[in-house]
Amino acid sequence: MSTPKRRTTDYRVDPFDLHLFAAVMEHGTITAAASSVNLSLAAASARLKGLEDATGSRLFERSKSGAIPTDAGRALLRHTNRVLAELESLHVEMASFGHGLRGTVRLLCNTAAMSESLPRTIGQFLVKTPDLDVDVQELSSEAVVEALRRGTADLGIVADYVDTSGLLVQPWVDDRLVALLPKRWSLGRRRSVAYGELLEHSFVGLARESGLSRFLAAQASRSGRVPRHRVRLGGFDAVAQLVAEGVGVAVMSESAAARFAKSGTQILGLSDAWSRRKLLVCMTPAGSELPSVSALANALLTARPQVGSR
Repeated sequence: MSTPKRRTTDYRVDPFDLHLFAAVMEHGTITAAASSVNLSLAAASARLKGLEDATGSRLFERSKSGAIPTDAGRALLRHTNRVLAELESLHVEMASFGHGLRGTVRLLCNTAAMSESLPRTIGQFLVKTPDLDVDVQELSSEAVVEALRRGTADLGIVADYVDTSGLLVQPWVDDRLVALLPKRWSLGRRRSVAYGELLEHSFVGLARESGLSRFLAAQASRSGRVPRHRVRLGGFDAVAQLVAEGVGVAVMSESAAARFAKSGTQILGLSDAWSRRKLLVCMTPAGSELPSVSALANALLTARPQVGSR
């Protein structure tokens, strides 16, 4: 006849009993352990007897000199120390949730914010809030707004040309696009250039899926044109290097152009009205009630870096 399986409930152990058992092992006597956890000797003895019944093993030998652990007791002590440490970690983590500052905030933003503005601000925020993580993804402004309304994002940074009705909106920074051109190109004393003029030339740009690339393609399509890219790269620094080599022109945020401009490049403003706009920090009314979301939003609004670009 096979031995009947022990039910799961037979193995349930009260964490307090483990705490009491660990105290016995630490102090050496049941009397001292009972005192350390504010129990009477009778109550402590009863709980320890129940723990032995639950584990099915004698855990220590009682003598005049104290409680001496058995092999089973020493094995249980190894598990007890690990279990109590995990429980302490659990309580600390759940307490953080209780204060609303635990978990991950999903932040969607545009190219300029991703490459120029967010890293420093988010870095400072994460250092100050070690129990909170931030999941950042770059999307177009339209996609950011849609994600907020679907509930798949907590916070968004968008350009002010999109419809933000139904969302809570705060102005963040001024947004400006400029052209970066090879310095060898003679433009006289001009201080700006129309995007339509740039479309006569080849481009060096970011990945096709980037928010900036999608936005510029949409602007070109209004006149029935498509920008011709000689190459697409992963960052503004690499883009600027190829512009300096004379490969083509680029459009980027003013701050990125100022940072990555090379000796062989020149910066011109764009004369198009859409090249100047504001970036907005957006969230849903429900999201604003989450302490973690409002904390990150406040950090962004307090920093308000000076950038430009969509």
